[in-house]
Amino acid sequence: MILELARRMEHFGSVRFYDVQRVYELDSGMRKFPTKAREAVATISSEDIEKINQKMAIVVPVKDERLRLLEGVLSGIPHDCHVIVVSGSRRSPVDRFMMEVQLLKRFNHFVGDEILIIHQQDPGLSETFRSAGFDSILNKTGSIRSGKAEAMVIGVLLAKMLGKEYVGFIDADNYLPGAVHEYVEIYAAGFSQAESPFSMVRVSWVHKPKITENGLFFAKFGRVSAVSNECLNLLMSSYTGFETDVIKTANSGEHAMSIKLAELLYYASGFAAETYEIVNLMEQFGGVIPAPSQATSQAASLGVDVFQIESRNPHLHEEKGESHIKEMLLSSIGAIYHSQICPPQLKDNIVSICTRHGFKVKEEEIPCPAKIRPPCELDMNKFAVEVQKNSQTLIELK
Repeated sequence: MILELARRMEHFGSVRFYDVQRVYELDSGMRKFPTKAREAVATISSEDIEKINQKMAIVVPVKDERLRLLEGVLSGIPHDCHVIVVSGSRRSPVDRFMMEVQLLKRFNHFVGDEILIIHQQDPGLSETFRSAGFDSILNKTGSIRSGKAEAMVIGVLLAKMLGKEYVGFIDADNYLPGAVHEYVEIYAAGFSQAESPFSMVRVSWVHKPKITENGLFFAKFGRVSAVSNECLNLLMSSYTGFETDVIKTANSGEHAMSIKLAELLYYASGFAAETYEIVNLMEQFGGVIPAPSQATSQAASLGVDVFQIESRNPHLHEEKGESHIKEMLLSSIGAIYHSQICPPQLKDNIVSICTRHGFKVKEEEIPCPAKIRPPCELDMNKFAVEVQKNSQTLIELK
């Protein structure tokens, strides 16, 4: 892959936010260009990308998506990546989870990928969390909540159990397998540039096509992303004293992290997951409030790299209606509004920002998302033994 070097980088404490990098060529082959001839670009060879893919697990959270969409997503994930499917699909009256398992078995009969699948509400998995005292992922009845962040945390833990160094996330409602393949290659290209073992790569979609009366309209940002990006940039500016627009991936479902970073973060339940990752980076490593742990202090001393890389493929996914968009918006701004580092003047501005972007929001509507504690608080060896002993739905395919 050949991509431009980031034109600028902005610090927020120990976090380095890199401006969006553009991909010039999806596959650079095995070529190695002289540095002087390519001063404005980074050339990541296919060999380097393959090495990182072998160390990476791709988590696909699923919740009642159409089976053909799921199969298309699986077909786009590079063969060297370990696939982890975390399903929150319904079990009755039709058992969607078993349909997904059957699809995965048929698919893997032909490709021989390494795949793990588990159901999010697995009673044995819930019991494993309860016995470990990891209650922040559970609801009042003692079962795992059905949110996306909960699926992501389960995926992070399974990736760590497999001994992986990186974990990436791909939404199951992507229509284009070629785009999925590009996202994973982008993850590897980002990690190859990282200076710190604590790193994150977020995909900035080149376009999000919308169907209009006159055909396709290639929008640059989704409606929710436009609001979330503006609010996060204002949050950053309120501490640095300089206006910025460096953050452009507030709601990027397609993103990846080094395991060392992923296990340190708090996660916000529901649709706040992606936005709160950035907020929590600012909370833990921004120097605004004291670092909560020694592990966080180590990451703060080495720095955290956040790369944003623009895809070449448009992002085409399933439309889920206005109520879904409103729920996403409220969750995203809630992650910012209720953060302990959100200043009062920004809280006052958030509702007016939503109004300016065409959303009618009342301050009392903005929810405070439930938080999941960092995965590093679990004893990983004990978790691995217990989940394999207790789980009723964990299936490994090879």
